[in-house]
Amino acid sequence: MSSAPPGYTLPVWVCAAARAALQQLRGEPVAALQPLWLDPSHRAESLVPVQVAAPVVDGWVLGRAICDPGPGVLDLTRGLEVWALVRWLQAAASPAGAQGAAAAADAPWLLLEAGEGVGVHAASGEACLSGYARELLAHNLQPLVPSGQRLQLRLVIPAGRALAERTSNAAFGVVDGLALIGTQATVQRSAAPEQLQEALARLREVAGAAGFGGDLVLVIGENGLDLAPTLGVPSDLLIKAGNWIGPLLVAAAEAGVARLLLFGYQGKLIKLAGGIFHTHHHLADGRAEVLTALAALEGLQGEPLAGLHRAPTVEQALADLEQGDPDLAKRLRSRLVTAIEQRSADYLLRHGHRGLQVGAVLFDRSRSICAQGPMGQELFTVLRTTASGDTGGDS
Repeated sequence: MSSAPPGYTLPVWVCAAARAALQQLRGEPVAALQPLWLDPSHRAESLVPVQVAAPVVDGWVLGRAICDPGPGVLDLTRGLEVWALVRWLQAAASPAGAQGAAAAADAPWLLLEAGEGVGVHAASGEACLSGYARELLAHNLQPLVPSGQRLQLRLVIPAGRALAERTSNAAFGVVDGLALIGTQATVQRSAAPEQLQEALARLREVAGAAGFGGDLVLVIGENGLDLAPTLGVPSDLLIKAGNWIGPLLVAAAEAGVARLLLFGYQGKLIKLAGGIFHTHHHLADGRAEVLTALAALEGLQGEPLAGLHRAPTVEQALADLEQGDPDLAKRLRSRLVTAIEQRSADYLLRHGHRGLQVGAVLFDRSRSICAQGPMGQELFTVLRTTASGDTGGDS
């Protein structure tokens, strides 16, 4: 086993707490450093620290860990307590219990619940866990569950509900707490140079792979990285750009990428329509100004235009506009996504690159596609068709 320093995403700390609790439930000594498989390759275990595991009431055992995203990372999970409650599920047991709890999709060996402070999808009430978070729990917990037994696991983040107000969770339809949407074990710093280097390395890996067809997909953050595969975008073509969109566009052109899809939240990618290609808010914003300029080009004037500028977020501005004038909102989104594609082409041209075609697809707070540029629609369709193996017949 290799001991790795802290610097992990929220799902890792949750899994460590759950494994510690499960050890206690099994009557075994609880390791202060939990050995976890953090990637599907199972090359080596990493040791992740936990604080405590102890029996509580009604057969429950509590495991507790404290998040550490690593040195030099500004992340609201630093020092955050996460709890995992486990017990053997009796035949008559019910998932009801924790206030606000919502059961996630079950596995035969596991009943997984979102307790206090864990985000759930507003539409379904299901716990918001990424595919990676679920796989992490399965790889590390299932081997410890005896054949014929079923484990009840309730995840709790005591400060999660309050902290969620400082995130964009609600913008993506996640309520009541923090979403466990990490797609990898280690924390990536979206504005740090190290994150750019990681993204560039990933780009070289994808573009240099045998059989690479010339298509690539850039997503901004974890929501895009989690959402894209569920819509049929091949995961092996995804690169998390963070805020370094400009340098990655140029690097993609230099690596021989022929077509590139920008897939992201409308409230973030709107910056590209204003020519802002490093999107961290500490460097530049201008979203309200870009939105109102584009709205003015669509004919919006006077107080309605001023109201659009005053809206607290791009999402709210477009939602209000859609309620009052759906046709104008549709035209404005179309102009926005087309401007993103055009500005991206202009950016590449300024850096001496003509061959790379850039398309854009935007999603909204409900994680639904809300706009596709001309190139974006074409590439999005091709990527999804290729992934599904659809050749035009019935699927």
